[in-house]
Amino acid sequence: MKNLTSFSKVNLFGAILSFIMIGVALLIQLFYKLEPCPLCITQRIIFIIIGFIFIFFLFLKHNFLTRISHLLMLATASVAGLTFSGRHIMIQEKWITVPAECGIDLDYMFENFPLTQAINLLFRGTGDCSNIDWSFIGVTLPQFALMGYLFFLTMAIITFLKIKKIEHT
Repeated sequence: MKNLTSFSKVNLFGAILSFIMIGVALLIQLFYKLEPCPLCITQRIIFIIIGFIFIFFLFLKHNFLTRISHLLMLATASVAGLTFSGRHIMIQEKWITVPAECGIDLDYMFENFPLTQAINLLFRGTGDCSNIDWSFIGVTLPQFALMGYLFFLTMAIITFLKIKKIEHT
């Protein structure tokens, strides 16, 4: 029973944290009247997916299959988030150059292009992805997102290893 409670607490904490991160991003957007770029929106969607993964596993009784699924799903989502936030950081740091135009709206992308091409366009970023509109103590939103994805990946790995160890003792 102790393991189930621990696994549930981890999932509840992860879900709450991921949705708090979305809420903070939305508050910053509204307060500073910022328009999120396609990469920002993608990172938010990935945080929402991570939150729902935690909620899904909150209601499951854990066993080896549940633990490995938990780890794989969170690791996949976190690595996807790391990829998009890393790309965003490289664009903002001017390590990668992108066209200066404002870019294509997400709805337009997915309505008018095949899925693979829309994802490719989304991953490239746009000129507005290179703008740094907000930072806190020198850290930008994509950098905070990267830290969040690293945290969730680490949390998934530690949870898997800790619960596995507890069950075998």
